[in-house]
Amino acid sequence: MILHMDEWSPQVQAVADRYNKEYRGEAFDLPDEVQAMPIFHEWMSKKLAARVASPFWELVKPAKNQRCLDLGCGIGFLIYPWREWEALFYGQEVSLFACETLRSRAPQLNSKLFKSMVQNPAHHLEYEDGFFDLAIATGFSCYYPLEYWGLVLEQVKRVLKPDGVFVFDILNPESELAENWAILETYLGAEVFLEPVKAWEDLIKAAGGKVAKQKEGELFSLYKVAF
Repeated sequence: MILHMDEWSPQVQAVADRYNKEYRGEAFDLPDEVQAMPIFHEWMSKKLAARVASPFWELVKPAKNQRCLDLGCGIGFLIYPWREWEALFYGQEVSLFACETLRSRAPQLNSKLFKSMVQNPAHHLEYEDGFFDLAIATGFSCYYPLEYWGLVLEQVKRVLKPDGVFVFDILNPESELAENWAILETYLGAEVFLEPVKAWEDLIKAAGGKVAKQKEGELFSLYKVAF
């Protein structure tokens, strides 16, 4: 169960349940018409994940001894080259399965770089002000409305150092994949919000952020934001 209960808890729990199920390899009960979609077959074959992933390190590569907060990190510490970067990893995730997996395996991989793994949603950051050099949030912004992300940006801004940066991605609703991907994800259990790109950029500006760099992907657009 999600630790913090508030108005966002139902959506947070839905996302947690969706990913717990996938990580555990459990079957999803989807309608025939969804299973007939080409995007479903790509998802089943694991090819879709590579197409829609956002390589945040191509925009901002974690540096040696930097404190990095990875929101919605999944099991990324086991997959991405944190040992090569030599950056200090602080993970936060809503999936209990991902949290338990990292807590058990990450210290064996590198106990010096792996600092913590917390099961909390992105709008609850229990860290002191100005603690991190870099914050990352990829692959899950689309599951919540802009109002929610206003809270996330506020919290991220608080925990970043004055010269720290935030790298996150947004779903581009104009992408050819967007509509079908949104349908698939909704049936997998997590509703998708197709927000206009300009609305996201206005939100960043309203939070006191400035887009320093941007990288377009097939489905998601990566942003480097400084406050």
